[in-house]
Amino acid sequence: MLKITEIKEKLKMTTEWQPWMSEIENDSRKSVQTLLTSWRKKQLQRKKLLDDHNDKLAFDESFRKESVDLVAGIDEAGRGPLAGPVVTAAVILPEDCSDLVGLDDSKQLSKAKRDELAKTIKKIAISYAVHVQSPEEIDRLNIYQATKSSMTEAAQALTPAPDIVLADAMMLELQMPCESIIKGDAKSLSIAAASILAKTGRDALMTEYAVQYPQYGFEKHAGYGTKEHVAALEKYGPCEIHRTTFEPIKTLLTKNSLF
Repeated sequence: MLKITEIKEKLKMTTEWQPWMSEIENDSRKSVQTLLTSWRKKQLQRKKLLDDHNDKLAFDESFRKESVDLVAGIDEAGRGPLAGPVVTAAVILPEDCSDLVGLDDSKQLSKAKRDELAKTIKKIAISYAVHVQSPEEIDRLNIYQATKSSMTEAAQALTPAPDIVLADAMMLELQMPCESIIKGDAKSLSIAAASILAKTGRDALMTEYAVQYPQYGFEKHAGYGTKEHVAALEKYGPCEIHRTTFEPIKTLLTKNSLF
């Protein structure tokens, strides 16, 4: 009879059902059954991740007219905050994306997982580009047009150029065909990859701004309109990276101009 520690180690190294596991299936020891239940749960989670990964790959594949066509995914981070830039990213992934099993919409993943995936994406991507759209341009153009312009810049910076672009909920005017995909980061692997690069890139910038403007707490809320952020705005007023056309900043500036 195998010892508990031996069973634990063997299960840790196993992803498929093995003949020896039939014996422990009938083992009366409670700890053994707990280990086996945990192993089964882990394999179900692994299968779900793999199925989801393959579904995202198949989605991107469906837009290729030729097997050699390059598909780019594009996404953004930071449309909603009161401060800081919008960051967009464009990514062309290789045929072998096995290192990206578990890649999902950036909002569904922990910061540590996003950072890990960002490194992998940059390492294996055929091409990627990140564009930063400033708060000044957001105020000048409006948030929709500023995001669209930033996505276009990111797409045009890809080398080699893609044969088709899949953009998350945005139709872009490009030299190549473009498809607007609603909730694209949940459907497309390339868009999900772009969402990771956009999110990690923007978070890094907001952490830098937190050092420059420590009174606002950008390292905590990344510029979104939390109670803490709004309270800081009312106390200190807006800084250079706040979006002057966004509320409540617009109203605060109007009030101040009356005095």
